[in-house]
Amino acid sequence: MKELIITFVLVTVGVFALTALAERILIPILRSHKAGQKILDIGPRWHKSKEGTPIMGGIGFILAILAVVALFFVYVGIKGEATKYIPLALTIAFAVSNGAIGFVDDYCKLIKKQNEGLTRMQKLVLQFAITAGYLCVMGYTGYLPSQIVIPLINLPIRGVLWYILAAILTVGVINGANFTDGLDGLASTVTYVIGIFFALFAFYAKDTGLSVVGGAIIGATLGFLLYNIHPAKVFMGDTGSLFLGAIVMGTLFQMQEPLLLFLVCAVYIFELLSTVLQILYFKATHGKRLFKMAPIHHHFEKCGWSENKIVIVFALVQFAFCALAFILTR
Repeated sequence: MKELIITFVLVTVGVFALTALAERILIPILRSHKAGQKILDIGPRWHKSKEGTPIMGGIGFILAILAVVALFFVYVGIKGEATKYIPLALTIAFAVSNGAIGFVDDYCKLIKKQNEGLTRMQKLVLQFAITAGYLCVMGYTGYLPSQIVIPLINLPIRGVLWYILAAILTVGVINGANFTDGLDGLASTVTYVIGIFFALFAFYAKDTGLSVVGGAIIGATLGFLLYNIHPAKVFMGDTGSLFLGAIVMGTLFQMQEPLLLFLVCAVYIFELLSTVLQILYFKATHGKRLFKMAPIHHHFEKCGWSENKIVIVFALVQFAFCALAFILTR
């Protein structure tokens, strides 16, 4: 337990410090390359003041996490224990791969000078391809549950059907994280709460690998919030949001508790569902809207809520769902 606590503290502090330093260096570089966000006319008009704010800030915390996790693997490698942390290595690789998709998307936005980047289909194809590879490797190495049982009805799902369902849920959560990144500090704060859940679960389960992920997420989001809290000096972009969504979902597989996503990723899912429902309702009613604007955080903006109020309320909602998830796993 002592080693687990020391590892968690070192990872958290290390990632926090490196993220803060990386963002301090990165922001002027992004500004010099005119890597600023362009706000579309269809967005809230008051967001126009954010135009020009650098994006791709997610690069900073991704590099910080990679550096600290690399040192961790050097340490456990010297001890001859590296094989114990194969799920951790696969989860980090999965997250970085999704971050790479986001990087390409952000890069396209900067080159085209508009908020389009990759097409929706291009993104989905890449995400499903990477997710399929991750799930297959996790399954082959024995770190993916062979089946899940749907609660209440006790319906087991296994084999190919389980892999298909896992892929759909995973890509959905990753895109939910992407939709959550729409206000200053929102995705960072919500994911910080999720990181706390992982850390507490790690202490309860005495899982050092999980404590590394929890510490990395906490350190990264706190370090990024130094520059991303309202008024934001930098946005994480798709580079950061897709990375965070993937590391969260990958960690749930690492925990062997993928169905906890409905609680642990509650805000991500609300953001995703609000967007999907808005589109379906708009098409079904030939132009009517279910919400004033989607994703759901923009609906509350239209209702007069401040950005800070939305961030605090959404974080509290996520905290409540994570607390319920923790109680159910004890």
